[in-house]
Amino acid sequence: MRIFRLMTIAGFAASCFTCAASAQTAADLVASQKSTKEILTYGMGYNAQRYSSLTQINRKNVKNLTAAWAYGLSDQLGLEAQPLVHDGVIYITNHNRTAAVDGVTGKELWRHNIDYPSETTRVVCCGIVNRGSALYEGKLIRGTLDNYILALDAKTGKEIWKTKIADIASGYSITGAPLIANGVIITGVAGAEFGIRGFLAGLDPATGKEIWRTYTIPAKGEKGSETWEGDSAATGGGSTWVTGSYDPELNLVFWGISNPAPWNPRGRKGDNLYTCGIMALDPKTGAIKWFSQTDPHDAFDHDGVNALVQADIKVNGEAKKVVMQAHRDGFLYVLERATGKFLAVNPFVEMNWASGWDYKTNRPMWTDVYTKALAGEKVEVWPSLTGGTNWHPMSYSPKENLLFINTFNVGMNYQAGDPEKVTAGQRAQFVDLTPIKPANMGYLKAVDPTTGKAKWEIPFKVANTAGTMNTASGLVFTGQLTGEFIAVNSSNGKILWKFQTQSGIIGQPITWEKDGVQYVTIGSGIGGVYAMRTAAAEVTHVPTGSALWTFKLQGK
Repeated sequence: MRIFRLMTIAGFAASCFTCAASAQTAADLVASQKSTKEILTYGMGYNAQRYSSLTQINRKNVKNLTAAWAYGLSDQLGLEAQPLVHDGVIYITNHNRTAAVDGVTGKELWRHNIDYPSETTRVVCCGIVNRGSALYEGKLIRGTLDNYILALDAKTGKEIWKTKIADIASGYSITGAPLIANGVIITGVAGAEFGIRGFLAGLDPATGKEIWRTYTIPAKGEKGSETWEGDSAATGGGSTWVTGSYDPELNLVFWGISNPAPWNPRGRKGDNLYTCGIMALDPKTGAIKWFSQTDPHDAFDHDGVNALVQADIKVNGEAKKVVMQAHRDGFLYVLERATGKFLAVNPFVEMNWASGWDYKTNRPMWTDVYTKALAGEKVEVWPSLTGGTNWHPMSYSPKENLLFINTFNVGMNYQAGDPEKVTAGQRAQFVDLTPIKPANMGYLKAVDPTTGKAKWEIPFKVANTAGTMNTASGLVFTGQLTGEFIAVNSSNGKILWKFQTQSGIIGQPITWEKDGVQYVTIGSGIGGVYAMRTAAAEVTHVPTGSALWTFKLQGK
């Protein structure tokens, strides 16, 4: 299939971006966090705050925001990726294409297509998607569903090198964006539902050669292997499918580790290290510096890969450098970046499997919902396996000390039967569950990071599965599964602007500037796991088809 532009409202004005492929150094990636012109990393900066200091678009004039152009990607399977921006060129990926687009006009500069083996989609659990790429030393670097890391020339789109990371037949796939940290490409893998042995890998950006590999599931005799019953660690899961964040000062990469396999906990007794937690690594060597487990012996596929946002905040009146995670399990975790110490753990959605957090043992205080589930009884669990929020990233405002999170309000009836044997490469879930869906299945919330309490919340009949982004002018941008792209007042939750795109939004908004004009860019294209499985009537007539939209103020 070819890539085509759906429309261009601004027209294809003559524009030259000959510097598009100029090299990005490690120092450039660090500096880009404060840049208003460049977005070189996943998360809009190493701290993953998804915050911009731009103020041209503000609460008063956002009503005048208009579409500049839209670029179609000929894809019916969903657009989840965060775009990157360098020298006015936007780079966008989906599951089988990479494209460079003139950011002012929407004109395609180049595109690169990927052909997959037919068996690829068999081992993709939760949507045929890709979440983004990385820029470094003139290369556009991305992962593929069939487990390659691919380096393209950022100026031409031509392939420079290609490295295979894992085998499809064993249940592995790659859906996340790579992270460049201290000159090393770091990639995770998906596939816990297929009984993989999860890992992170570090690659040389110049050649694609693998430098290190750190497994999240210990082999027999290794530290942590005693937390697995029998040989259950051999197919233990622990995938790493969402991109982490990086602290250049501490030289630590933070990465969320997902659920153990199978979902049914009754055949894998123990804490199941190193699943369902946050891992800090040395990017040069892959050495684990600390690991903090959030869900020992996870029973409900509450996972642990959610966005890891760094900030400098006060906790109990004391200044702390923290990493924060709004977890699928319903807790908002605030940890000390240097040590992994739990500083604050509080619910941010309705939850009943735990009553709180024990800071002495660093474990959840389980309720009878959890203990009955382990005994094989049928229980009602909040939140459901979809989570209090899912993979879609939250954002943080350092001005307001608030997290902006698209949350779920969904429970489930759950029962784990007798244990079954897991076979690598085969789906490994083995539980019975049905969702419980209230009238409002989700909320956009502004959350205090140290208490988990919402300053405001906006209810939605269908939960939003898009990322959030916020600006210094007091705006929060996000999208709805029904296709509306919205701007919200960050102080009170009032929706100030709304634009109907051609499909449902599951992407990640960004904002950037070129020649004194601020732009806002978002991908629209329904797909992904929640859209696949929701039975909400509101999405019945939402069309598929993906496009990248860019907006600016009228007259700009």
